[in-house]
Amino acid sequence: MTATTITTGAPQNVTSAGTAQTGTSGKLWRTGALAGVAASVATSATAAIAHTLDVPLTVGGKSIPLVGFAQVTLVASIIGMVLAVVLARHASRPRRTFVMTTTALTVASFVPDILADAHTATKLTLVLTHVVAAAIVIPALAFRLSD
Repeated sequence: MTATTITTGAPQNVTSAGTAQTGTSGKLWRTGALAGVAASVATSATAAIAHTLDVPLTVGGKSIPLVGFAQVTLVASIIGMVLAVVLARHASRPRRTFVMTTTALTVASFVPDILADAHTATKLTLVLTHVVAAAIVIPALAFRLSD
């Protein structure tokens, strides 16, 4: 006797981890791009506000341009999108794995800021920009992942 499997509904891609996906990658890229742009604007605004409050945006005697905050945030967001896509395909619990991994990476990203040759207010501003970006990008991408 043989077993027969009947499927109904939209075709789905089944990953090696056994999770079904229907257009997850496209949704992740769109969501990540929007979140990355929003986070870039937010980190630049955070830095601009700090600058107006006379926080020196200098590390090692070199000034950090406001556009630099946006650029670094956008690059980090792209890395987050790639991580989300990979985890969506290969992790058994993509959302949980993504949130835990990106939270740990966010905390690790504080280390260079804390060790930087800069004023304490500058260090706190740099850490705050990481938190602002993470608070926007991580939940947006996590929302699109299954668990």
